Amino acid sequence: MSERREHENTSTANGKGPLSQQYGGLHARGWVDLLPSSWIPYVQLARLSPPVALFLIYFPHLFGTLHGARSRDLSIPECLGLCSILMGGSFFFSNAAHAWNDIVDAPIDKQIARTRNRPIARGAITPEAAFIFTAAQAFGAALFLLLLPPTTVIATIPTIIGTIYYPWAKLHTHFPQVVLGFCLSWGVIVGNSSAGAQKPWADPAALCLVLALTFWTMIYDTIYAYQDISDDKRVGVKSIAILFQNHPKSLLWALLLLMGTTLISYGRLIGASVAFYLVTVGGISISLGTMIMKVELKNQANCWWWFSCGFWFTAASIATGLLLEYILA
Repeated sequence: MSERREHENTSTANGKGPLSQQYGGLHARGWVDLLPSSWIPYVQLARLSPPVALFLIYFPHLFGTLHGARSRDLSIPECLGLCSILMGGSFFFSNAAHAWNDIVDAPIDKQIARTRNRPIARGAITPEAAFIFTAAQAFGAALFLLLLPPTTVIATIPTIIGTIYYPWAKLHTHFPQVVLGFCLSWGVIVGNSSAGAQKPWADPAALCLVLALTFWTMIYDTIYAYQDISDDKRVGVKSIAILFQNHPKSLLWALLLLMGTTLISYGRLIGASVAFYLVTVGGISISLGTMIMKVELKNQANCWWWFSCGFWFTAASIATGLLLEYILA
């Protein structure tokens, strides 16, 4: 109950209740409140409410698995089994990655209006406890690798290195979204390797898919970054949102064009059917085009809504197109 009262008090005291629910450390009312109060800060630390972050990590693995299943003519039960294993691994990896991010970011989080109520920043979890949680979740993710081919272990190394570095990227470069995009989209290679690819990183089509998803990540994470752009400039955090602050939508349209072009290249490399171009290329063009047109970058709540809800149709468009290619191959 103490954690629930803390949720209410911090929301009321600083007037940032809704803002802090945008991955700022608090959560909207729902299933989380049914948990023991001692668990709630860890759910917040892992970004499980809402589970947007988990699915953004999982989807590239799913896409890579569908790509690999098509290439190697895997049966539907085999494909479903791999997707389930990767979902389990993604759950633990997502928990570890977000906890690690908050350990490194805690001094900055305390200075940002939206994030000052994150569990470490507000003192609900000590850095030492957060590190133990991170290690335990990373161990859980590693256990799922035992169920996959040995090549998959090798394929995860770039993602692990990138994820460890990512919290510092926003201090070193204006392109942390590129680093994040690489970390997330490399899940395609992990998924491809789980389906039996011996050198998944040497598959030109899979690399095209990685590049397309990197552009997608840059789009939605730039919109996410606009929630904190004023505070970020004040404390010295860098991003492409700040670098292109005078022409943000021109940047987003350019990224969408690059993503669409890369997906067309992917389709040509795999000899895709017309259905892929209609469903996937057409679908992402409509969904992301609508997002870019309608998002109000100066409105934090609107940025959050498009980030947390707008990605579903794009993900569904990619997944459906890949699924059709797998089934029709």
